[in-house]
Amino acid sequence: MRSFTAGKNDNGVRLLRFCEKVCPLMPKSLMRKAFRNKRIKINGKKQNEDYRLVEGDIIELYINDEFFAVEKSVSHIKVDYSQLKIVYEDDNILIVNKPFGLLCHSDNKNESNLIDMILSYLIDKGVYLPEKENSFTPALCNRIDQGTEGLVIAAKNYKALADMNTVIRENLLEKKYICITQNELADGKYTAYLKRDKTAKKVTVYKSQVEDSKEIITIFKTLDKKPGFNLIECTLITGRTHQIRAHLSFLGAPIVGDRKYGKPAKNIDSQLLCAYKISFGNIPDNLSVSYLTNKTFQFENNNVISFFKSL
Repeated sequence: MRSFTAGKNDNGVRLLRFCEKVCPLMPKSLMRKAFRNKRIKINGKKQNEDYRLVEGDIIELYINDEFFAVEKSVSHIKVDYSQLKIVYEDDNILIVNKPFGLLCHSDNKNESNLIDMILSYLIDKGVYLPEKENSFTPALCNRIDQGTEGLVIAAKNYKALADMNTVIRENLLEKKYICITQNELADGKYTAYLKRDKTAKKVTVYKSQVEDSKEIITIFKTLDKKPGFNLIECTLITGRTHQIRAHLSFLGAPIVGDRKYGKPAKNIDSQLLCAYKISFGNIPDNLSVSYLTNKTFQFENNNVISFFKSL
């Protein structure tokens, strides 16, 4: 049996989610069986899996040791974060500029990635103490492709993560991208349908709906033009995998340097696409990030603008 005391970042977490975090090696079928057999208790009493933890709760898990997570000191290896570019930080969130070529999360190849850099920064700052957390780890609220640069939001505590997820789900966060395309495109709102091929790690866009496809809506606006190149601002109404890249390619205006949906460009390592602006709408007062209402953050000195100016 192992016992845990619910901390600040466990407050409001579903009991099932907590158990899955501390027992990552336990099959879901056995976890459900443990609940049925009263092997999981809160303050000495049986609780169902939907119970929301309260700070100070005593969680008793009568579960075999082999199902529990490894020690935190082993699972959190600090990395160099000297290149971390912080745009904004408060007690709840962190907004950073992710450069071209950096993964948001590990792909199991031990490559440098953004979340490990953020965790190392927060550990050194004393904001995140892994050994004192039961189930929470600071996490990214949004992601962008490895070959895309731009703004990424990270939550420093569980309440902020849950609230930021609500903000994004309720479309209270507007995300704008900037890119360079090879052909002209008329300004306007475009709708199409996207189907994802997880095996090929690629998506296909269709004019009409097909089986397993999802609607995509993107607004495109031309900011500037040069011979053979166009500087385009993209506003996401929906947020699907590779949406902007695939949508522009489908419309005949692929992003310069996009190897997957366009063609390689000379002396360019990645697609010229940047998540350059995020704007918060009217966030309800009951959310921990309500102070972000009507605030906008922008990545001014991005490589897309620099490249366009050099043309």
